[in-house]
Amino acid sequence: MKIHGLQKMTLLDYPGRVACTIFLGGCDMRCPFCHNAELLDGSAPAVMESEELLAFLKKRQGLLDGVAITGGEPLLRPDLPELAARIRELGYPVKLDTNGMHPDRLRQMIREGLVQYVAMDIKNCPGRYAETAGLPAIDLVPVQQSIDLLMAGETDYEFRTTVVSEFHSEDSFREIGPWIRGAKRYFLQKFTDRDTVPFAGLHAPSDEELRRFAEIVRPFVPAVELRGVS
Repeated sequence: MKIHGLQKMTLLDYPGRVACTIFLGGCDMRCPFCHNAELLDGSAPAVMESEELLAFLKKRQGLLDGVAITGGEPLLRPDLPELAARIRELGYPVKLDTNGMHPDRLRQMIREGLVQYVAMDIKNCPGRYAETAGLPAIDLVPVQQSIDLLMAGETDYEFRTTVVSEFHSEDSFREIGPWIRGAKRYFLQKFTDRDTVPFAGLHAPSDEELRRFAEIVRPFVPAVELRGVS
């Protein structure tokens, strides 16, 4: 498998663990605020193959205690289960980032013990989902199936929303709260602009706005936390 990026150590990407983060190319969304836009079409040059990655992980046994896999959308890669299985053989728990569009593949990964933590993006409320995902239209049935799968409790998980002023408002969170009622945890993370973001002119909400959005959701999901707030 081609690996499109590797962050060798992070304390942020896998909650509670010292991890590395693997970046895989290819995505079926085109979010205007994506931080990894160079990975969307899968054409970015690979930085290594899976064998080199596994050799790196073997050397880091005892130093790292988790591996996060992100993208892009990792579940688009048909060889992801094989890679995750080999990472698990080295003793690492695996965290998977996903947009929720592939519930069958997600279910397979969970039930085969290939993933121990899932971070699923909730892009926005249903009425603004396609716009926020950068698509002309979207079928939310797979997203709902992924939400239901995670909330069934077969693996540890979080839901998260990257909050962008141009796409999110109080009304967004008045709908999102009931939609994910009873979720284990939900993070609101502040958008930060970078050179790799595909659309210029997007803005982050203020800390106060983010706190207000969290209060709107908290009656439905008590464990609401903020990322990127000073």
